[in-house]
Amino acid sequence: MKNILVPVGSSKNAKSHLQYAIDFAKAFGAKVYVVQIYNVYTKAGTMIKIDHILERESQNFLDEHVASIDKKGVEVITRVFKGKLIDTIEFACKSLGVDLIVLEPRTNSIKEEVYLGNTSGKIIKQTQIPALIVPENYEYKPIVKILMAVKSVLFKKENALKPLTDIKDQYKSILNLLLVETPKYKEGDLDISEDLSKLITNTTKSKSQTTFQGVLEHYQNHNPDLLCVVRRKRGFFVKLWEDNTILKRDFHSTSIPVLVLSGLKK
Repeated sequence: MKNILVPVGSSKNAKSHLQYAIDFAKAFGAKVYVVQIYNVYTKAGTMIKIDHILERESQNFLDEHVASIDKKGVEVITRVFKGKLIDTIEFACKSLGVDLIVLEPRTNSIKEEVYLGNTSGKIIKQTQIPALIVPENYEYKPIVKILMAVKSVLFKKENALKPLTDIKDQYKSILNLLLVETPKYKEGDLDISEDLSKLITNTTKSKSQTTFQGVLEHYQNHNPDLLCVVRRKRGFFVKLWEDNTILKRDFHSTSIPVLVLSGLKK
């Protein structure tokens, strides 16, 4: 893992979130790209050109933000982009060679009952970039135990397991696999590949309506430091897939980081 991207919003948790990302990156010897995206919606002929003003203000904000953090020897680079959120995030990740996005669950000050806010929800649901969702005010610590929950171990995307492999190798983590057989189970869904088999410490099988329910049933038994799920068209976040906001009552793992892998083709 060489390059980590951290989108910055206006949340009160922004400093502690960036500090976590830097601490995490230090363990891997990775660079951290701290980015802010702005867009301008105007009616033709009604506003002076202010792009350069917004760009300068965003850059100043990022520079001050990074200056307030203990960088611990990690190379931290700031970038400002203009454009629509998803298209611009994807462009930034491709151009910077990003391996992982480290996300705040809520990048703006919104209701306490919300787990994933609109911005983070869009990035998780509308991109195919591996992401690590870090709880608010969560302090960095080594990842000793990982729970990976899936309803299918068939990965269509090449190197889909790489972020998980990198994390397991770095921390020498225990990886417990939870295989959830849902009503939409197809033959072969739970046939573990050789690549995945090499990573697994223990395997548990469960029958549930959704992967989400399987995690709720087995989560406490495993007590993980990291939950790993797979992004699919109708996957782990199926409960509110059409809505970018996810409520805490609908997602109970708000106390540990969640690694979201990409299981789809580009």
